[in-house]
Amino acid sequence: MKTIELQINGSTHEVSIEADETLLQVLRNRLDLTGTKKGCDSGGCGCCSVQVDGKVVYSCMMYAAGAAGKAITTIEGLGGGGTALDPLQQAFIDAGAVQCGYCTCGMIMNASELLATTKNPGEDQIRHAIAGNLCRCTGYTKIVDAIKLAAARTGG
Repeated sequence: MKTIELQINGSTHEVSIEADETLLQVLRNRLDLTGTKKGCDSGGCGCCSVQVDGKVVYSCMMYAAGAAGKAITTIEGLGGGGTALDPLQQAFIDAGAVQCGYCTCGMIMNASELLATTKNPGEDQIRHAIAGNLCRCTGYTKIVDAIKLAAARTGG
C-alpha cells in the first residue's frame, strides 16, 4: 500500500492505494464518489469519464498514482459541488436526455470540457466531443439537444 494525495472537486483526499488501482476504483470504492460509473473497464464506453487538469480521461484506464498532484473533477464536482446543478446537468434533465442514466455522467463530463473551450458548438462538434461515450438508450439526439441547450443558457 502507498499513500497519495488526490485533489478531487477542490478538496484534498489522502488515500492508501495498491500500486495497480485505477482512479475509477479509488473514486468509487475508497472515496464513495459513485457518480463515475464502471462500464466496460477497458476504455471503450466512456461511463467512467472524469476531468484531470481540465481534460477528459477514462478513469478506468488511469492508475490512481498517476493522478496525484493533478486537479480531478468528477460529476459530483460540477456546479461547484454544492446543491445546485451545473447548467449541463439541468439541461440534460430539461431536454429528456437521460433514460437509464448510466452513460449520463460521462456524457456530461465530455460536454463540460467542450463547453469550456467552445461557447457555441455546432452539432458536428458536439457529436465529435461525445464520440467516446456509448449510449444504448437515447439514440444521442436528446443528448445533443441538451448540450445545445446548455450552451445557449450559458452564453453560447
